[in-house]
Amino acid sequence: MRENSIKALLCIASLFVAATGHAGITIEQLVEQARIEEGDVAVREMPRWRGASKILIREIGIGVAEIAQEFDVVEIIAVRTVGEALQHAGDADAIIGFCDAQLIAAAEKLLWVQIFGAGAERCLRVAEIASGDLILTNMQKMSSPVIAEHAIAMMLSLSRKLPQFVRAMERGEWARNATATAGMAPVAGKTLLVVGLGGIGSEVARLGAALGMRVMATRNSSRFGPDYVDYVGLSDELHDLAAAADVIISALPLTNSTRDLFDQEFFAAVKPGALFINVGRGKSVVTAALIDALDTGRISGAGLDVTEPEPLPTDHPLWRYENVIVTPHVSSSGGEIERHRVLLMENLKRYIAGDRLLNVVDPEKGY
Repeated sequence: MRENSIKALLCIASLFVAATGHAGITIEQLVEQARIEEGDVAVREMPRWRGASKILIREIGIGVAEIAQEFDVVEIIAVRTVGEALQHAGDADAIIGFCDAQLIAAAEKLLWVQIFGAGAERCLRVAEIASGDLILTNMQKMSSPVIAEHAIAMMLSLSRKLPQFVRAMERGEWARNATATAGMAPVAGKTLLVVGLGGIGSEVARLGAALGMRVMATRNSSRFGPDYVDYVGLSDELHDLAAAADVIISALPLTNSTRDLFDQEFFAAVKPGALFINVGRGKSVVTAALIDALDTGRISGAGLDVTEPEPLPTDHPLWRYENVIVTPHVSSSGGEIERHRVLLMENLKRYIAGDRLLNVVDPEKGY
């Protein structure tokens, strides 16, 4: 019942967000919209490059048979498990959909690994990838629109107290009184802080600005940002900006510098009564500090698509708060399969030609 209730309130909140409509998108449109960049090195410039020969692709409903017909100049094999992939790995020069350490070690001719997710932290634990000997590409920015909508849905749900009303609905309670409506507030005119102005963060900022919010953001690399962001600060300005924000949304990847970033000191710095939403990585938050901030009222609510630990145990205290929404790391689900497919097809074309690939992960940065 609780899961259905959470789905219901997120569906209600998402009605406030304009549809993005990505049907029929071309690679040119995708590159422009998501600001995708090429890697620094062409595949043909790698010392071990001998041309594309054999590519293993994890079959997860993307139509590997059709892909194989499109690129019939190379051998493309569909695999469903690591064990199955190991049977074909010996002479494979590209693996798509897995970054398993044993599999990569078995692929002696391997040059390129493409993953279907955005987070690269698990892959960067594999020595051959962490060293930069292999090219790793990911789906960073492909799910940015739908993840941003999820974050905004959480923000609207919390600001309108939808979780509490959903629970009242379960009880058959017409909760139309001062106690039930206390704390309900509009987001227009409020200040939104986006922590991590990458692909997801930029979409969050755009939607927040469209709702009439003043948008601030932090990023690691520069103070440059799109026109709808009023102020872009560097990472070391996080606490100062948090003190002025009514809503804080994290879209950070997990790196050495972002692990445990949202700790006791951070929550002590936030504006009293702010909302905290995380669609980045659970390990960026010290969960005990978050719970303390909820208990003391330092923050008025939290929306968490990612948690630490993950999955969240059944008896974890975060399940019990009326002002907390927890979704099980599903913000990237729904509506973005075509964008993933378009990027994959472009990278396959580029790899076979020996060109520079798109969405190359920098092992030193971690994304």
